[in-house]
Amino acid sequence: MVPLRDNNPTSITPYVTYALVGANIFIFLYQATLSPQELQAFFNRAAVVPCQLSSTCPVPVDQGIPEWLTLITSQFLHGGLLHLGGNMLFLWVFGNNIEDRLGHIKYLIFYLSCGVLAALAQWFFSQNSTTPMVGASGAIAGVMGAYILRYPKAQVLTLVPIGFFITTFRIPAYFFLGFWFVQQAFYGIASLPARTNIGMEGGGVAYWAHAGGFVFGAILGPMLGLMRRD
Repeated sequence: MVPLRDNNPTSITPYVTYALVGANIFIFLYQATLSPQELQAFFNRAAVVPCQLSSTCPVPVDQGIPEWLTLITSQFLHGGLLHLGGNMLFLWVFGNNIEDRLGHIKYLIFYLSCGVLAALAQWFFSQNSTTPMVGASGAIAGVMGAYILRYPKAQVLTLVPIGFFITTFRIPAYFFLGFWFVQQAFYGIASLPARTNIGMEGGGVAYWAHAGGFVFGAILGPMLGLMRRD
């Protein structure tokens, strides 16, 4: 299911959401100028590598920046055009309303904090992994966790493939986002017993970062005033 837009108007111009989308696109364009070897080195420096954060890597890497800082820098890196496009679409659809509720400064703090906590959630379950973790997915999952609390009945215009046909439906946010969260948690749990072709150990998706970011967003949002009355 692909979200196209929601039916929630905003009372402000979401400058921070626009800036985050622009920053992610700009850095991805920079990535596109690098050779494969340079890109791998860039990821080793700026992405979260769990074993580096744990200091358990077989071969220590001198990355040039403190490892804790990669919890933030990794949020602006992406592994491909579809990765970037999907993340920015979800941020575009759901981020503006959360920025509207929290205000520009608190929203930025909320977004980055969710990204950091989401990365730590993934690190907890894969502390010895050597796979670089990149993407804004954890932070955006936090936005989605806040959205489902504040706007559970909002209608999300959604692109849905049915066999060979593609159509659109208006789906309540609690169903769209709830289904997404359950899916991420299920894959995260499925990847725990053994190394599989899903999750970080398979070089794929950081499902625990998604599920963790969603939960942390639902916790941090109300703490920052998400549910206040107008």
